[in-house]
Amino acid sequence: MKAIVITSPGAPEVLQLKEVEDPEIKDDQVLIKVAAAAINRADTLQRQGKYPPPKGDSEYPGLECSGTVEAVGKDVKRWKIGDEVCALIGGGGYAEKVAVPEGQVLPVPPGVSLQDAASFPEVACTVWSTIFMMSHLSSGETLLVHGGSSGIGTFAIQIAKYYGARVFVTAGSEEKLAACKDLGAEVGINYKSEDFVSRVKAETGGKGVDVILDNIGGPYFQRNLDCLNIGGRLFIIGFMGGTQTQVNLSALLARRLTVQAAGLRSRTKENKAEIVSEVEKKVWPAITAGKVKPVVYKYLPLGEAAEAHKLMESSQHIGKIILTV
Repeated sequence: MKAIVITSPGAPEVLQLKEVEDPEIKDDQVLIKVAAAAINRADTLQRQGKYPPPKGDSEYPGLECSGTVEAVGKDVKRWKIGDEVCALIGGGGYAEKVAVPEGQVLPVPPGVSLQDAASFPEVACTVWSTIFMMSHLSSGETLLVHGGSSGIGTFAIQIAKYYGARVFVTAGSEEKLAACKDLGAEVGINYKSEDFVSRVKAETGGKGVDVILDNIGGPYFQRNLDCLNIGGRLFIIGFMGGTQTQVNLSALLARRLTVQAAGLRSRTKENKAEIVSEVEKKVWPAITAGKVKPVVYKYLPLGEAAEAHKLMESSQHIGKIILTV
């Protein structure tokens, strides 16, 4: 098969389309003939040598894909050859074929194209596991999403609104804020021209928001604490701004705040299967109903993975970037 190989850690140009060995499937795995794979920020870190795949997962980049089941292991019960599916994977999406544990495979939601289905598994599992399963966002609460126009952000806005939350976002341009509002964000804050803490306080009568989903890390840590409501929950999923900070911890005590952080890729296959099962039960109905839609900025062929990474790192996109196979 052909796959995108990281020839050495470095700039996007190190991504090269090469002939490689087909993956071998284990007894509990399905072999997917890939139709599309979505780009994630984590892929750019892997390309730079900063985020290696977990032991046993494919060395090729790509954390989510869609396609058709081509073969099944002897212990696989649910899937059969020919099924159209999408999947959460530890690596290997940027390829013509990928082997995936049965529990990390999802049906393509009705009404969604096979290619667009690749845009859902990673963002749906990330958002559902963090702000719903762990931070328990509920109807009537407020959610602040940093980077509202990202793949994670555009999905989080829609699913949080579907479940009755009031959504605030930060983004770096008026165009991006307008796109977020079209998806259901109630309050948009341009972080380049406005202090998000002051705006959050003004919009909530001084109370603050209940849950924050943050991918910036260190530079936002104190400000995130400053704009949480009593009983508020901060969930960190990335460190785009860095990992170091100084913090005044008194707010944690005074307002009974919770700080959590988690990645998805390094979880066990059992834990991933649990999340995927929850996503199918709780998120797929919203997609089927047309209340959560794929937000795709651009489609590029597999061989142009380097261009896709350049686009991702430019942060000009709104929503997902998809490689078609």
